[in-house]
Amino acid sequence: MSELNATAAALLGLLHEGPATGGQLVSAARDRFGAFFSVTRSQVYRELPALADAGLVRLGKQGPRSSQQYLVTAAGKKAFKAWLGSEPGPDHLRSPLILRLVHANALTTRQRTALIESAKKVYAEEQDAAKVAAKTAEDPYAKAIAEFGVARARAVLKLLDSIPTS
Repeated sequence: MSELNATAAALLGLLHEGPATGGQLVSAARDRFGAFFSVTRSQVYRELPALADAGLVRLGKQGPRSSQQYLVTAAGKKAFKAWLGSEPGPDHLRSPLILRLVHANALTTRQRTALIESAKKVYAEEQDAAKVAAKTAEDPYAKAIAEFGVARARAVLKLLDSIPTS
């Protein structure tokens, strides 16, 4: 593995906190990264063997129901640190909601209204959760990320309010 992709780096970062199974990594990614960086189950289970083949993680204890624990190696820690210090490049937003809104004129009024109302509910809940996270965060980096989550949710809600439903 010559250069880490963002998903591999995310997994190595999570494994810095201790051994974990693929399922635990999926859950930790959802909890830790929230809406700003999605990591799917299929991505995790595709990356872990590649990271192991590259010597960046090693197999740990076998768990119940054939779950496999992974641990980051010294080489994995070094690769992760190198990735952290490298140029991040451009961000790419992949939002199924915004993709649908780009094509909202192809929806019926009823479909568009349902899409917008559903999304408003999701983003209002996301904003509330991010506000709680921002208030309770002790780590300044976690607090800044949570505040970004509040601002992002607020921006999406403003976008949704600007989309005509009729």
